[in-house]
Amino acid sequence: MKYDVVVVGGRIGGSISSLFASKNDLDVLMIEKRQEIGVPLQCAEATNEVTFETVGIKPSKRYVCSEIVGADLYSPDGTHFQMTPDNERGFILDRKVFDKHLAIESAKAGTDIMLKTTVKDLIIKDGNIKGVVAKHLGKTMEIEADIVIAADGIESNIARMAGLNSTRRINDICSCVQYKMVGIDVEPNYMQFYFGSKVAPGGYLWIFPNENGVTNVGIGIRNTKETAYHYLHKFISNLGGTPVELNIGGVPVSGNIKKTYANGLMVVGDAAGHVDPLTGGGIHLTAASARIAGEVAAESIKSENISEGFLKIYEKRWKDQIGGIINQSLKYRKVLDKINDDEFNALARFLEDKDIWSISKREWFGLLKESPSLFKLIRALI
Repeated sequence: MKYDVVVVGGRIGGSISSLFASKNDLDVLMIEKRQEIGVPLQCAEATNEVTFETVGIKPSKRYVCSEIVGADLYSPDGTHFQMTPDNERGFILDRKVFDKHLAIESAKAGTDIMLKTTVKDLIIKDGNIKGVVAKHLGKTMEIEADIVIAADGIESNIARMAGLNSTRRINDICSCVQYKMVGIDVEPNYMQFYFGSKVAPGGYLWIFPNENGVTNVGIGIRNTKETAYHYLHKFISNLGGTPVELNIGGVPVSGNIKKTYANGLMVVGDAAGHVDPLTGGGIHLTAASARIAGEVAAESIKSENISEGFLKIYEKRWKDQIGGIINQSLKYRKVLDKINDDEFNALARFLEDKDIWSISKREWFGLLKESPSLFKLIRALI
């Protein structure tokens, strides 16, 4: 078997990489280890308009459950403030449908897809990655390719096999658990976020409106003795809803890995650390890096140059487009990590009756009179 490009992973990163490589007339194979694309769910399912703009599609009722216009945030003592961005819409997706839709669009563009297939090793010749060794339904085979795109998620075995440092410290990974629940009364167009060391240490708890009376209730935490499941159950005991689905996963929040390319290889999405370190959201960032990877693969093969010297333009382009977002969010996350419950309560009281987007520097510095310890956060915000 021989392809121009083999993409490992059939979720958003894999499907979008495959889609744009195929659109540029490459022979592409996408490999997915599970028997069905889109399951199990490993995401809170929130994204923004940028995702659709990147892929070149419009939001559809087929895979959009609800439209989001703002967010309600709750501090540890229950103080509440609201964020409503101007001219920016958010969406709660049905990821099972959305992921499969992207794979179908990729297949229509010419991508071959192999399900229930696991990559066991890379084919490396003279220092160049030239394909993968895969196991499909009990049969081991070699699949040659000029370029391999690693979209294999947080574990990123492909990046590790290629000699790239994709290891992360345990404190840099959010442990996440989410229920889909019935019977919870929520605002249909607002997300809810809850913070505090007793609610979600090292992260936050979310409530996202889904559709047809279903709500996503989940939590992401770091560096705790108790499990995310423990904290989530503690919270939902007061909600009164009924769980109908349980999803568990991990999210890297340490920023991108140091290097996302090698001879014949590019790394995208969670595998590359293309996740917002502050929110843990990564759909729009993954979509951006995946499209760039598919387009650079086409340029590389048409130029007959698959060296890392050529493929480094992939990293330059994604850094130009989304690198600033990741770095800024990482800075905010590190500052917020040092804020205790009392300081968060003070911040929430300050924001309670304000439009966060129009607060002046003078007002921000006024907060310092009440809470001097918030200096680093305020300096980062302004």
